[in-house]
Amino acid sequence: MKHVCEKEQCTGCGVCSAVCPRDAVTIKQDFMSCYALIDETKCIRCHLCEQNCQVKHPLETRCPQKWYQGWAENNMRRENGSSGGVAGSISAAFIRKGGVVASCTFSHGEFCFSMAEKEEDVSRFSGSKYVKSTPGYIYKMVLSYLEKRVPVLFLALPCQVAAMKQFIPQKLQGKLYTADLICHGTPSTFLLNAFLKQYGTTLSKIDHITFRKKNYYQVQTDSARIVRDRIIDRYMLAFLMGLSFTDNCYRCPYAKTERVSDLTLGDSWGSDLAYEERRQGISLMLCQTDKGDELLNDSDLHLESVDLQKAIQHNHQLKKPSLEPFERKRMFAALSKGLKFNTSVMLSIPVKCIRQDIKSLLQDMKEVFWRKR
Repeated sequence: MKHVCEKEQCTGCGVCSAVCPRDAVTIKQDFMSCYALIDETKCIRCHLCEQNCQVKHPLETRCPQKWYQGWAENNMRRENGSSGGVAGSISAAFIRKGGVVASCTFSHGEFCFSMAEKEEDVSRFSGSKYVKSTPGYIYKMVLSYLEKRVPVLFLALPCQVAAMKQFIPQKLQGKLYTADLICHGTPSTFLLNAFLKQYGTTLSKIDHITFRKKNYYQVQTDSARIVRDRIIDRYMLAFLMGLSFTDNCYRCPYAKTERVSDLTLGDSWGSDLAYEERRQGISLMLCQTDKGDELLNDSDLHLESVDLQKAIQHNHQLKKPSLEPFERKRMFAALSKGLKFNTSVMLSIPVKCIRQDIKSLLQDMKEVFWRKR
């Protein structure tokens, strides 16, 4: 088998598979990578996969023209959003104007992409997904809408936005709007399944999963907590410490202030607004194009000024990719020996894990104390 690009650089965006006329390209995953393989028995040497590969043909990026912090005026949308609910508000407004939205959702055990044609469908996209997603057939679906002259908003990670812009012919990009999310990196679904397996389940057995509620990070499946409230589980701890990302994330060419999309969305970390507003969630918005400005102006948003340099300082992905911690190799070495996910993380960052264990134990002791009173 031959790789479309170097395994350590591949984003797993899948555009090479989407353009292949013989279905010769398959996206594979392992614990540390997500990569594209060519089945040379099917390959007709057309080189379309390589010609559309963003690693081999990087896209132009643009500096932000405008920048804001703010939130959705709709309180429910803000409450359900990871930060300020801005993505949901923009998506709903786009649909009201006659467009459709493509973004990531969890369905049938997979983190895949789907289209929202109705405003109520936008809720499927809510919540951050701290794991690799698979765009798959979404490229051709977006193309079919654009060919019918229906505007499409593609809301995804920077590498996925780059892939979509590679795939869509230039003559149809007038009605393609793109918004990328400030991304620190994403783990393989292999890791998430290894984590869930310890608790007697897998992605294929659950209907719903969340990773974050505002500033609290914790995996919850089908509305049930895996660990105690406000305790960071080992999966999210590994994520927050940068241990679990796939190889390419530490070399991400999109981790800079210049962006590939019309609009960039993230958390307004380090905001100087009132504590009550920060508690409810504040989003950061970087606008690169007139299309991005249009998306903001059409949406029901409360916008405030923000110090761009301070925003960059608190979002390191706007300066450089995540650094690969030396503990990462230790974690994957333990996993390769067949150790459980939680054990592997514990061996890699014991102090961080013990702190969470102590917090959980103190909660247990507090409950026992109050039961006896």
